[in-house]
Amino acid sequence: MNVVWFVPIGFLVGTYGTLIGAGGGFILVPLLVFLFPQDSTSMITAASLAVICVNATSGTIAYARMKRISYRTGVTFALATIPGALIGSYLTRFIPRKAFGALFGILLMGVAVFITLTRGRGRRAGAAARAEGGGLLAARIVDTVVDREGRSYPLSYDVRLGIVISFFVGCFSSLVGIGGGLIHVPVMTYLFGFPVHIATATSHFVLVFTSLAGVVEHLLDHTWPVHLLRDACLAAGVVAGAQLGAFFSRKVSSAWIVIGLAVALGLVGVRLLLTAILG
Repeated sequence: MNVVWFVPIGFLVGTYGTLIGAGGGFILVPLLVFLFPQDSTSMITAASLAVICVNATSGTIAYARMKRISYRTGVTFALATIPGALIGSYLTRFIPRKAFGALFGILLMGVAVFITLTRGRGRRAGAAARAEGGGLLAARIVDTVVDREGRSYPLSYDVRLGIVISFFVGCFSSLVGIGGGLIHVPVMTYLFGFPVHIATATSHFVLVFTSLAGVVEHLLDHTWPVHLLRDACLAAGVVAGAQLGAFFSRKVSSAWIVIGLAVALGLVGVRLLLTAILG
């Protein structure tokens, strides 16, 4: 496959990953697994995390211009995810390739089922929680975000619970190379009552630190990049795609994003699990 094709691939990953605040690792990891079966688990996750870091940085810049990021929440969650990300990256060396594929496939299918079953209730619960000043597990107002249009969003949640969840998000997301946004966004939206666009923007901010920590750990472990041109093309694509994804976040209905995400996650998860089982 010509490496030039990885530029548009990166563009699509960056656009969709930024749109939903997940970074795009859930798309990139299966793609690299299928296209580069000779690569080890550690090499796949290292490459994915590096591209996610570039994507998250570009998307964060776009979301910062929109003033949608809760920096207080982002810094708190990032400080909790970094130790978890380092542990998760370290553990990748001990996981066989088939087990890795099965684990990632089960994760994606579980997330797809959860989103499908709760998307309607989640939107109603989130709206009710925000009207009451917080999420399902809210404690007190922690931060207030005022976006570029002047809309104010008070955010209230249990900070201690957020720290604990963020630690395990960092560990598991680095273990499978997805960056953590797939988990952080539902947590902030369903449990803490964040508006979706605040959750996606803040998740992207956290992703910068989580993915960077994972990349550093891989480099310290001498998991050096072996597909530099491929990864550079992916990075170039995600930089532009992240800007477009942030722009689309103001235009696309959240319902369609959720439906598309659930279908994609389910299909990729099934394929990864079958590949791991059938070999």
